[in-house]
Amino acid sequence: MSLSYEPMSKIHWADPYPIYRELREDAPIYRSPESGTYCLSRHADVEFALRQPRAFSSAGMQKALQSTAGQRPGLRDLMAIGRFMLRARVNPLVSRRPPNLVTEDPPLHDDIRAIVNRGFTPRRISALEPRMREIVDECMARRMRGGPFDVVGDLAVMLPVTVIAEMLGVEPDRHRDFKRWSDAIVSASTGGNREGGLRAVIEPMGELRGYMRHIVRDRRVHPTDDLISVLVDSKNEDTLGEEEVYGFIALLLVAGNETTTNLIGNSTLALLAHPEELSKVQADPTLVPRMLEETVRWDTPVQLLFRQTTEDVELPSGKIPNGAQVALLLGSAGRDPAVYEEADRFDVTRSPRPHLGFGHGVHFCLGASLARLEGKVAMEALVPQLPVTHGPRLQPELIDSFVVRGPRRLVLQPAS
Repeated sequence: MSLSYEPMSKIHWADPYPIYRELREDAPIYRSPESGTYCLSRHADVEFALRQPRAFSSAGMQKALQSTAGQRPGLRDLMAIGRFMLRARVNPLVSRRPPNLVTEDPPLHDDIRAIVNRGFTPRRISALEPRMREIVDECMARRMRGGPFDVVGDLAVMLPVTVIAEMLGVEPDRHRDFKRWSDAIVSASTGGNREGGLRAVIEPMGELRGYMRHIVRDRRVHPTDDLISVLVDSKNEDTLGEEEVYGFIALLLVAGNETTTNLIGNSTLALLAHPEELSKVQADPTLVPRMLEETVRWDTPVQLLFRQTTEDVELPSGKIPNGAQVALLLGSAGRDPAVYEEADRFDVTRSPRPHLGFGHGVHFCLGASLARLEGKVAMEALVPQLPVTHGPRLQPELIDSFVVRGPRRLVLQPAS
């Protein structure tokens, strides 16, 4: 078989959809030759795995992220670890890896999620909309003044970073630090080169934790109405421990930023590449929510997740043995013609069966409603400003990551 695919390889990042098609048709349960990872490409198999958290453990996600460090820690890594422990006030004799919703299984996952759900109730999310519109108006003012406008840097990054930082009670002058930490963690843990060893992840994590430490401890004593207070206020029956709070903050910083940023970026790219669809949305702005869902199906911001089997598993397409590392190709599942008619066509009027782009089951994305609202507010403002052209499709540089997908920059020139 000439088919060759490695989920962590950069070879197919520019356009992974042709190889996804080959996998679905010829090898729906494909074992990659280098890493030995079992890759699931069909919607039925991916959905099955997501619905079976006991058989498909999230420990596989932790294993994949840890493997990015690659080599054994060197002297510079050990020095970075020492700086991290000093900055974060970590005692190496009693500390452990912070629990994380992405890498934990039930029942611990469910216990943590029940607490953090308090900060993501429909009421809390909907209450953020007026502030989101203020932020977007401030971002779009740059476009209205003329000159080049970077959809990513000037809008798609600024909106979620500002919202999350304000949710956490972070000072405005530290918002850019939040984005810098997020970029460093994503690149170091899921990038194609993953150079820099452990220190490339540890150093930004240490800065983040060192900065957040005083906020977390202050909110335990003097709670306010921010998200940290919701998680640690002793008036609540259950609260997160300090390590759990740091794990959640890191997850929110990375996943919360990247999901929305890439949703906006990928939506913009899709509309520019399909001027007829852009015209439909410009004529009928009520199509924006449907267009966003179509983007998540057609070019999902999170391309894959990892799991590890805890038993022999019989999938719709075949068997996987116990102890296997498994890649769930969400990007491929969204283009499966067995589920979606004309699956490779981007259609802003489509009413598809619910996609898997935000996950499924117990690990359904906690921030999906936040990302959807941010995307809606941003695209309602941006779509009228997009040029309807029939030129060649833009091919911007993409984020360096095997997990998340989106443009690094997407510059619009001034309207003529």
